Amino acid sequence: MRQRSTVFAALTTMIALGIAGCGQPSAVQPPPRDQGLSVTTVVPSADPATTWANSYCEAVTHLVRALAALPAVDPSTPQQASRTSSDLLASVVGGLDQSLAGLNALGAPPVPSADGGRKDVIAQFAEIRTQAENARRRIQAVRGDAAATKAALGEARATLDRIDALDYLKGLRNVPALAAAEQRAPGCHELDQPAG
Repeated sequence: MRQRSTVFAALTTMIALGIAGCGQPSAVQPPPRDQGLSVTTVVPSADPATTWANSYCEAVTHLVRALAALPAVDPSTPQQASRTSSDLLASVVGGLDQSLAGLNALGAPPVPSADGGRKDVIAQFAEIRTQAENARRRIQAVRGDAAATKAALGEARATLDRIDALDYLKGLRNVPALAAAEQRAPGCHELDQPAG
């Protein structure tokens, strides 16, 4: 998850500039895009726990890819800040939708009594997805109103902060058999690579 730190540092800066700088010229650049994540990796089928862990990480990768490719927030006018923030949140919602679909389709791990982590991540993703969608709708509803836009952008930043605080792999690391499988899963290794 080390890619997240760089992406979120850039994103929180963009949102902060959007909140503080409505009406200012746009000088915000999008965060660097990480092209190194692959969505499909090959795992030997003889190891069900590693196959499951790899699929889990591939599901999470959808959100990580969406975060790495988020559009920039343009704070030059309240209208632009609203539009570009709405686009950013729509991308977050799309990434969460894909990850949720993958995690739900995955089902329980092949380790007895070990599904709590996946269910926790699903619940957190679903809550954050609702928060992001609500913030996006609020931003669209107040488009053009500078004070209301700033407040709505604060909600967007809170959503991104919640995503940044997540430990996507906690559900794997809390179960010894899945923690070992994570170490063997290529998709999980890619999530742990440093950004750049």
